[in-house]
Amino acid sequence: MKLRLNLSTAPLDNKRPFLAATSVLAAVGVLTFLLLSHAAYTSWRSSRDLRSEISRWQTEIRANREKQAVLEAYFQTTQAKQVLDRAAFLNSLIGQRSFPWTKVFMDLEQILPPGVRVVNISPKLESGRAQVELTIGAESDESKIKFLQNLERSKVFSDIQVKDDRHSEQLAGGDKITVQLTAWYSTI
Repeated sequence: MKLRLNLSTAPLDNKRPFLAATSVLAAVGVLTFLLLSHAAYTSWRSSRDLRSEISRWQTEIRANREKQAVLEAYFQTTQAKQVLDRAAFLNSLIGQRSFPWTKVFMDLEQILPPGVRVVNISPKLESGRAQVELTIGAESDESKIKFLQNLERSKVFSDIQVKDDRHSEQLAGGDKITVQLTAWYSTI
């Protein structure tokens, strides 16, 4: 028979639970370290891709700015300015030709009272609307006032401003009153 005797002054401590707990904590720590290392690596890799893409975009932006500077320098030359002025002139001619003259005269025909005639009409197109400068001749104040009232009630004319109102004994065409005005005409 074996007899176990402890001849030490202090009893023997069982350290197995402590060792088991530290082993589990060490395993959890190593696992956490591996997971965080993997997350850091994937984050670094994705940011590396983003950095390369940002670098590519910055290079493209720089190249486009250089192209823009070259184009701006070109458009400052006298030859380019002449071409742009000619293009603006031609576009204004095209715009005048696209003005709906027939529709304007039909609308004016509906609001012109007897004794009033259109002497001059000049349109300027701006974003679907036209500013129309009109010169009308009237035989009397009553016909002039009736025309202005009809023009104000019209759905296609707005913002009417009388610029000049001249009275005379006898003007060309039998008109005693000449009125110059501007109005916005809706072409849409």
